[in-house]
Order: sequence, then C-alpha cells, then structure tokens
Amino acid sequence: MKNATAPHDAAARRAVVPVICYPTDTLPQPDMAMLDALRHEVTHVAEAVAAPREAAAIEVPAGHILRIHSVQGPQVGDLNLFNAHDLSERFYSGKTRALHGTHVTTGDRLWSSFPTLRPMATVTHDTLAWYGIDEFGGSVHDVIGTRCDPYTGHLLAGTQYHHCCHSNLTRALAAHQGLSLAEAEPFVHDVLNVFMCTGFTRDTGQYFMKASPVRPGDYFEILAEIDLLAVLSACPGGDCSAEHSSDHAACYPLRMEVLRPAQLTTWTPPPVNGYDRSHGGAGGG
Repeated sequence: MKNATAPHDAAARRAVVPVICYPTDTLPQPDMAMLDALRHEVTHVAEAVAAPREAAAIEVPAGHILRIHSVQGPQVGDLNLFNAHDLSERFYSGKTRALHGTHVTTGDRLWSSFPTLRPMATVTHDTLAWYGIDEFGGSVHDVIGTRCDPYTGHLLAGTQYHHCCHSNLTRALAAHQGLSLAEAEPFVHDVLNVFMCTGFTRDTGQYFMKASPVRPGDYFEILAEIDLLAVLSACPGGDCSAEHSSDHAACYPLRMEVLRPAQLTTWTPPPVNGYDRSHGGAGGG
C-alpha cells in the first residue's frame, strides 16, 4: 500500500491542522517551587548500584527523592516503577507519553496504570534538560521504547540473550520480592529510558537511538508521590550509540540514591483516579 495512488485532494488532506489529543490545561500541576525547595537540603538514606548489563532495585518512600547518577562513563538505564505495596500499580509509559510527550524532563510527571492513573512521581531535576530536541528529532529520557528484550532478539536474530533489560529487570524484581522468575516477569513493563537519546526518523517513522549526551556527574531526579519500588537496568547497549542487547558495547554502572528532604514532615500521596469504574454497566461501581 506504500505505492497507492494519491487522491486528487491529497494535499488538502495532509494540510489539515493537527489537534492535541490530550490538552493538559486542566491537568493538576505539581508545585514546582515547593518541590525545588525540598530538594536543596536532603539527607542520604540509601543507594543501590545497577552493574553493567544488570539491574538493581530500591525502595523510595513517598516524599523522598530518587536520584539516578551517571558514573564512570556514558550509560543509559531502563526504569520500572511500582507501588511498593501493590505491584499491579505500575508505571504507564503510554499515558505518560500521551500527556507529556515522547520525552520527559523537569516538571513532568510519571503516571501509573489503570485503574489508579495517578502521578507516581514528579521529575524534580534533570541535568540534561539543556539538550532539548536536536536536528534529527532526538531528545533524552524517552517514554517511547519498550525495553530491549530476549523475545525480539530471538525473533530478529535467533539468539538466546539473557542480559537485555527485560531479563535484567525480571531477575532484579524477582530477587527483591522473593518471587520466581515466572512470577516476576508479568509485572515487568514498558520503561522510562533514562539518559537514552531517541526519536523517530522523518522518512520511515522508525524508532532510532543515538549516542547519549550523558556524562559522569549528570543525574535525573524524581520525587516519589507514593511509596515506590524502583528497578533500574544498566542497558547492555551502553550509551546506545550503535547497538543494544550486546556484550560488546562499553557499559558502565548506574547509581540510584534515595534522599530524604529536611523539610519533609508528612507526605500525602495523590488519590487514585476518581472514575467510578462502572463502564456504563449495571454491575459496575
């Protein structure tokens, strides 16, 4: 169908002005002045290191900050977020993308899955916010990609590769929760690609990656709106300049640090979504 004959009004159809699917004028906005004040006086609480081609898990209490550090060399990470008390409430990359765009930065929120659909976290600082959108349409911290996984690898290359991000996340979640791999895997979900530089090609619309601009000393920071379990994989693609799911790329660790704001007394998590869940049927409610 790529060679289908264009209709006589093709130009007019293409010229139709786009409409934003989800206008965010009524979306509850975070108090960034308050959040910025919180982050300036903090106490180190805990940390975990995702080794190259591996993943690590850490719990982040509501009202605390999770700071993901680049250390030793340029490295991207695949992040899963869960309600620490209920793994069924997890990060919803698709809805986050629909609300905030293909890439997230300071002031954007990370939303949870149905039926809760509430902010799990708010991005409070991003040392790569300067990058913006480059000439290729690339930007940093995407909610486009799904995560490198062994199933697609086998589909395309017939391989059995176990250090892709999907498998890394599965192992780390299983170990933290005391689950079998089979029990843990269904909870692993589409990720926030921290530090990854990606976009879509203009000619074919294909998802692309390019060398991440991250350098040691850079960090990406979120404030936990609810008690979180964060699981982060140090992608086997390294800075994703050439390939992923590989043992050949230069890879480096990523450090997760949990910080408690000095001004924190109590934190009220956002309520779950107010939709009545009736779905228009008599058995709802």
